[in-house]
Amino acid sequence: MHDLWERSPVLLASWVFWVLVSVMLHELSHGWAALWQGDDTPRAAGHLNFNPLVHLGPTALLFFALVGFAWGQMPVSPSRFRMGRLGDVLVSAAGPAMNIVLGAIALTALGVWLVKGPAGTPQYDNVQLFLQTGGWLNLFLAFFNMLPFPPLDGSKVFAGLFAPLRPLIESAQAQQFGWIAIFACSMLGLFSPIERACKVWGTEWALKVAGWVA
Repeated sequence: MHDLWERSPVLLASWVFWVLVSVMLHELSHGWAALWQGDDTPRAAGHLNFNPLVHLGPTALLFFALVGFAWGQMPVSPSRFRMGRLGDVLVSAAGPAMNIVLGAIALTALGVWLVKGPAGTPQYDNVQLFLQTGGWLNLFLAFFNMLPFPPLDGSKVFAGLFAPLRPLIESAQAQQFGWIAIFACSMLGLFSPIERACKVWGTEWALKVAGWVA
């Protein structure tokens, strides 16, 4: 977080905004999909609101304050899903799908701004940085969450599609190993190629929109 502040206070503010909003809407998408599947657990647990603090929790907030990244949680009861295993797949995929939508909105707005914004002004650069951050970050969150590491959404989608592996993926040992694997990969920079790819895709997306607008 200090590094972000040193680079640009606008970048830090953009990062804080997009992480909190993206995680919140990611989790709400899980909740809305669960309601659609007939599960009222998200509403009963008080998680169907737009308060990021409810979705992140104290541990994730502390982690966010220290390293600038966080995760959320949405209580659901898959046994109540009217479509069974397929319902679990759809509910799990709803969060990453929301991140793709948010990224698309931010990058499309960025493309328009590049053409229509007041070029050469501080406002132009600040809005560009804000939208650019939201665009690639949400693409990254979508792809990251679809990795087949418990407890990421991708592992739940994988378990739903391959039922024989479900007990193994949902075991306590797999959950613990998943967290360790995610942390180790983060420390080793193994997620950096995904980040770079999302930045490239985001730039190409915005430039295509800019070309259409121009």
